[in-house]
Order: sequence, then C-alpha cells, then structure tokens
Amino acid sequence: MGLFYNIFIAVFSSIGAFLFGGIIASVLTMERYQAHFSSDSSIEGAVVSTFNGGCFFGAMGAGWANDRFGRKRTIQNVIEKAELTSSSQIGCLFALWGAAMQAGANNVATLLVGRIIGGLAIGILSMTVPLYNTEIAPPKNRGFLVGLTQQMLGIGFIVANWVGYGCQFIKSDVSWRFPLGLQLVPAFLLLVGIQFLPYSPRWLLEVNRDEEAKEVVYKLHGKGHEEAAELEYREMHDTIKAEALVRTRKLSSLWSTRPMCRRTFVSVGVQVFCQFTGINVINYFGPTMYASLGVTGSKGLLVQGIYGAVGPIANIIFIIFLLDRVGRKKPLMFGATCFVATFSILAAIVATNPPDAPSPNITAQRAGIAMIFLTSVCFSLSFGPVSWVLASEVFPTSSRALGTMVATCANWAFNTMIGQVSPLAMKKIGWKFYMVFVCLNLVDLILIALFFPETKGKTLEQMNEVFGDQVVFEGSPEKSSIENEKESA
Repeated sequence: MGLFYNIFIAVFSSIGAFLFGGIIASVLTMERYQAHFSSDSSIEGAVVSTFNGGCFFGAMGAGWANDRFGRKRTIQNVIEKAELTSSSQIGCLFALWGAAMQAGANNVATLLVGRIIGGLAIGILSMTVPLYNTEIAPPKNRGFLVGLTQQMLGIGFIVANWVGYGCQFIKSDVSWRFPLGLQLVPAFLLLVGIQFLPYSPRWLLEVNRDEEAKEVVYKLHGKGHEEAAELEYREMHDTIKAEALVRTRKLSSLWSTRPMCRRTFVSVGVQVFCQFTGINVINYFGPTMYASLGVTGSKGLLVQGIYGAVGPIANIIFIIFLLDRVGRKKPLMFGATCFVATFSILAAIVATNPPDAPSPNITAQRAGIAMIFLTSVCFSLSFGPVSWVLASEVFPTSSRALGTMVATCANWAFNTMIGQVSPLAMKKIGWKFYMVFVCLNLVDLILIALFFPETKGKTLEQMNEVFGDQVVFEGSPEKSSIENEKESA
C-alpha cells in the first residue's frame, strides 16, 4: 500500500492531536461564561492549568500502557479476548467523559473536574500518537508523517477559534457549552476508527509476535517493494531482539549510560524548549494579549481566529517540503532565534504603547499583532512539528515508550506552569513577562547548537550510531558497552 497507507494511518491516528485544540482561549472571554463562572485571573489560570495537570498524569500512565498493551491499544483502549484493556479507548473514553462534564458544568468545581478528566485523555494521546507514528513511518518520510501530529493540532485550533468566534454571538449559555461539547465528535471518531489501523511492528517484535510484525512491515511498504521491506524488517528484528537482552523497565535506564543521558536530554529538552517558545501563552490567552495591543471584545476573538489559520498553513508547507530535507537541528535553531527577536519587539511595543495610553500608536500596535502572527509562523517552521518527531525517535525501542513518557510529562508540567502563571504575570508585570521568553529562547539556542545531534534520514535502529552506543546482534562476537557494563556489575 506504501506511502498513501502511511499517510492515512498518520492522519487518522492524529485525530488525537485534533482534540488538543485550544477552545478554552475563546470560551474564557465570553460574556455568558464569565457571568456564569468568573473573570478572575486566578480561576482562569486554574481552568487552563488543571487541564494541563491532567495531561501530565495521562502521559505518565500512557508510558506503562504502551509497553503493556501496545501503541495502537493505548490509543484505542478496547477489551480484547476479555484479557487486555488497551489504551486509545481509555484515551477516547476519558475525552468523551471530560467533554461532557465541561459542557454540562453548572459550577467551577464541576468544570475543573471535567478539565482534569479531559486532560488525562489528551495526556494519553499526546504521548502515544507521535510514538505510534514514529514507529510506523519509513525513515525518509518520518518527519512529514510524525509532523502531521502538529498539523492536526493546528487544525483543531482553527476549528476551536472559529467556533468560539461564532458562538460569542449566542445570547445564552449555549455560547460556551456548545464549543466545549464539540470535543465529543473527534473523540468518538477516533474511538471507532482506530481499530482498523495496524499495530506497531516494533512493539509486535518486542512481544514476540514476529510474523505479525513482518506482515505489517510488508503492508506499510506496499507491493513491489518486498526487498526494501525485508531489509527493514531484518534490521528492526535483529536490533530489537538484541536490545531485549539488556532491556529494563526502570526509569533510571534513561540515564544509565552516557548515550542514554544524551538521548534523554534531547527528548526532554526539545519538549521543554517547546513551552519556552511562548506559543501556548498566545494559544491560551491570545485575546488578552490582543487587548494589551488595543484589540478588544469580538475583534480580539476574530484576530485569534485568523491567527489560528496561519500556523497550520506554514506547518503543512514545512513538513512536506523541508523537514525531511533540512533535518531537525537547523529548524530548532532558526525558531529559537526568531522568538528572541519577536518577543523583544513585542515587549518594546507594549512597553511604549500601554493599552490605557491616551493616544496609543496604532501603527505600533498593529506591528505588535504582526509579531504574534510571526511567532506562530516561526513555531510552525521549527518547534511545532520537530518537537514531536525528535522526542520519540531518539530512543531505542526497548525504552522508547518510557523515554517518550518522560519527555511528554515534562512538556505538560511546564505547560501547566505557564498556564497558571501567564494570566497573573500579564496582569502584574505586563510587557516584562515577554522578556522572560527572550531570555529562555536565547539559552535554548545555545543548548541546541552545542548538544543536539542531527537525526534526519536515519532508521530508528540507526540512532544507536548517532548517539554513540551499540547493541549486540545475534551471532556477533562484539559486545556493546551496555552488555559489558551488565556483565561487570
């Protein structure tokens, strides 16, 4: 079936990323929502951060579930042969439950519980979908296929922003209940459809279902590419079986050797640096930022809707034409440099043209909005797609689920912190808050330049060469440093 089958799998599984869509940014500014709950900034921060906290614990649980039940089931969460409870119906069922609670909430407590449950679902999916796509994708197209996670996430934001903009004109509680309830639709589609996708061949090899793994590899390559499929299968088989000799489920394995320390630093680092770009401040609190630039009320939601469309356009161009050609490291360095510039300019504009100024400089305020839009474009050409690709491709199969779990948990932990702090910081220190991101991205740029390797075009099994460790193949007289350490222990 070949490339089109790979694209179908990546797009459909990435419906999980569609659920990330930031509908809450529009809902928080609606008059009917504020009248029903509150416009207090600490409650707004809690509504955002409780969701992110749920994501953290969802991702943590997904790390165990992916190794126990497989990538597909962790997305699916079905019961098979009355023995195994798998993982994306858990994710999807949590998503349905959380969305229903949010849409039907009559008090803050119910809303927050719904946000936590919804967060658990997104945590499971945000960790599992890129991991699954990474293990399914061929090396030469892995950046594009895993980058579709960011594309679906962006489309989710487009839908969320425009639904939020349209619903603000409804003069009842339906204005905020409908957008929150709309999350039920993609969750149900994923719940039903994931059963038609194949298992990860690498996970099948881990659990000794070798013939099934071989069938999946051949199906992914399509007819006429049997030789390439056989070569990939043999490399995959030999490496995974060799890794099984030294496999450990301990968290400490992520820093047990120098190469593993570097893998973990790169994976966790790219996810944390992604939060330091400041993109989620815009996604969650964009209307508040626009208000500081003189755009208030429905106009702020309109601008947020237009903003949401910019990123996915840039993202799809980047993942199709550039990501698998220019690699991972150069886009990350480009992005960090751009964020230093855009947040510096934005801070200067807000500092010199406060929203309560008697005669604000309209041209400068428009330039500030342009900087916000440019930040989105730069994010989509760098950290947006690359963070999902790099975080899951650097680990060996034996510790990929565990490593991706830690990286995703780090992402959500810092996301939670930013969600809680941002509304308070923008209210208390204003433009100075943007300077924090200038400093963070400057540090990120230096660390990426010094410590991040290039991984484009490599198979997942060849990452051992990239990071300087080896595994022992069956019948090989050579021993890896890992095995030597094990024998000397």
